[in-house]
Amino acid sequence: MSRSLIKFAVYLSLIALLAACSPPAESTAELRLVATNSIIADVVSQVAGDLSDVRVLVASGTDPHAYEPSPQDIAAVADADVVFSNGLGLEGYLDGLIANAGGAGNLVDLSEGVDTIAAEAGDDHAEQIDHEEEADQEGGGQDPHVWTNPLNVIVWVEHIASTLAEIDPENSDTYQSNAQAYQAELEALDAWATEQIAQIPTERRLLVTDHEVFSYFADRYGFEVVGAVIPGASTLSESSAAQIAELHKLIEEHEVSAIFVSFTINEAVAERIAEDSNAQLVPLYSESLGEAGGPADSYIGMFRYNVAAIVDALAVE
Repeated sequence: MSRSLIKFAVYLSLIALLAACSPPAESTAELRLVATNSIIADVVSQVAGDLSDVRVLVASGTDPHAYEPSPQDIAAVADADVVFSNGLGLEGYLDGLIANAGGAGNLVDLSEGVDTIAAEAGDDHAEQIDHEEEADQEGGGQDPHVWTNPLNVIVWVEHIASTLAEIDPENSDTYQSNAQAYQAELEALDAWATEQIAQIPTERRLLVTDHEVFSYFADRYGFEVVGAVIPGASTLSESSAAQIAELHKLIEEHEVSAIFVSFTINEAVAERIAEDSNAQLVPLYSESLGEAGGPADSYIGMFRYNVAAIVDALAVE
């Protein structure tokens, strides 16, 4: 064998030896995840970290009850490894979206296992609502707004971590570690909220909201939900004159000092009721995160903002 061939053979042997001794290259492929709203997207991102790309269907600042899927959303669902939803009828559009996307291989209902609260039945004008299917799902079942109690979000985190570990077992330790760290933050958030709300006298822990959205919050922290401007768990319902009159009566009887409304809905009716009853109108983030860089651009930031606003409105100085 010539000297040049010997050198070439040695060179190939060295390459093979180095390849055998080198650690396997880390996968740079990201999981393609879809979250139905910005709150879910943030929680998923806390668990997935930078190992995934999370696409949001209902963007921040958008009322999820009035959302209609775009062609880009259909494509995102068709391409997703997992679609994370709240469930409990919040995403009335989801069945049709998944059908248009050709099905979803892995649809995860994050609220499965949560101790739910029955939703209000809504009003008698459901037939006037364009989104009849969503109204039916939300009106007669369970209140879907489970995230207003951070202990319920801990259940979400468990579902997210187990799902990601199942489809990406090589990174399961990372997902579980991220989940445990975030669950500790949620437990601390709950403890902080309890401490802050203690400043509000029990008799002043009264909530009037734009629609039935804070039932889980009220149940956790000892509030009474006096009523809502829009009856039921969906903003797509409408209030009759009789219902508005009844709400005025309840506000007067309970000496309600504040009406809490979402940043994402038209608050014209709530403004009129607040003016007539001499109550303060207090905006909250209820079904969407705030803009990036703002105080409510994460779930924890949103929850802290809401608690601070409620305490500021109801606590006695």
